[in-house]
Amino acid sequence: MEDDERVAAALDAFLVRSGYATARAADGASALTMLGADTEVVLLDLGLPDTDGIDLCRRIRGRSDVPIVIVTARNQVTERIRGLRAGADDFVVKPYDVHELLARIEAVTRRARPVHPESEARVRVQDGVVEIDLVARQLLIDRTLVELTRKEFDIVAMLARYPGVAVPKERLIREVWNTDWRGFGHSLEVHVGAIRKKAGQQRLIETVRGVGYRLAG
Repeated sequence: MEDDERVAAALDAFLVRSGYATARAADGASALTMLGADTEVVLLDLGLPDTDGIDLCRRIRGRSDVPIVIVTARNQVTERIRGLRAGADDFVVKPYDVHELLARIEAVTRRARPVHPESEARVRVQDGVVEIDLVARQLLIDRTLVELTRKEFDIVAMLARYPGVAVPKERLIREVWNTDWRGFGHSLEVHVGAIRKKAGQQRLIETVRGVGYRLAG
């Protein structure tokens, strides 16, 4: 939620390029309506037309454990304290660098990523032919273990967390290599090629032209 239309449009375009699907709420009531189980992070501007942003933060936190990053021009220490006590995970003061904001988004979403209980630790796709154990960090095809390097499994695990979704190359690079440097694009392609080779005849990773990769369903 951003109260400046021009800033909101620019931020939206940047986040989309960075691999995030975005939705903007014009006011607090709309934000609460749009909040769902698939919401990955909330960017909350305190200058809302229908409610106090701090109060909205409390209401969101009362409904969900979704990470909340307050993004506002209010730079008083008292406002930061109020926001954090209301349940926000981070507080970013305008003007900000979009790359720093992105890093903060990634930090809070990593912290919020659940530890999978045993019942949810395994992702099964392709009618159970492919099984990905996120805790044991194992890939099994037809119940046969496929030996992957750490980076190779990180790629498979990232795709498994978003079944049926094309994950942009830029996001895979940030998550797996922890960098925004596009020079890692070739490394990503090499690792995906190695995974496909190890998977043999089983089609495991699909290329989505112009976007990135997804796990074959």
